[in-house]
Amino acid sequence: MLVTVHDVARALPDIPVLRERCRALAMLDAIMSPDWESRYYSFDSRWAPGEEMASMRNGSGDAWSIVFSPVGAFIRGFDHESPMSPAVNDDELWPGLVDTVPEVFTACVEEPAFSFEGTLEATVCLWRQHSDDRWHAGEIDFPQGGDPDGASWLFEVLVEGTPAAYQRFAEDYYETAVDVQAVGEIFALHPLADELVRRLNPEVTVEDLAADLVEIGYPPRGA
Repeated sequence: MLVTVHDVARALPDIPVLRERCRALAMLDAIMSPDWESRYYSFDSRWAPGEEMASMRNGSGDAWSIVFSPVGAFIRGFDHESPMSPAVNDDELWPGLVDTVPEVFTACVEEPAFSFEGTLEATVCLWRQHSDDRWHAGEIDFPQGGDPDGASWLFEVLVEGTPAAYQRFAEDYYETAVDVQAVGEIFALHPLADELVRRLNPEVTVEDLAADLVEIGYPPRGA
């Protein structure tokens, strides 16, 4: 059971596996929701020179971002209702959240796209350099209550990383039946063909997804 960021840190896979998992989630959402504004998961393979970014946003102010860079990966998550939110702490980050983030990730901590009025929007923070053997998080004195930083629900699907986990999420979020076998093929990063796409959304073709395929960096059309 996930409880805080430290549980997420122990449960996350290594960087290459996490990156592919994020690409799969983004491709699935691109198929399920042709309207980008309504998507939950996204992946930008051209986020910045040498960097890629996976993201989640639920439309209610909660989000996470993962920057994949030549030095490793940096994750920030934000639960806007968490007692650790800067919004209820005089616009200050919770003590210990980013105090030990390595200098190589300073640009991520200071990234304007992840901030509000100059403060990182975060209740969760993790990082891992390519030379590390595990994910890291700060030493934090958490407030009382269940899921104090939002890590449990923010990263539940990403941590489980299975077709069934996405199916449960998508059937609830998109309010439609979802073919778990088709989801599994996307998780395996099978090249897209119209037959596969239509099993998830009969109104979408591979051609419709051309721009998304490039942005996500997903394998090209199947034979």
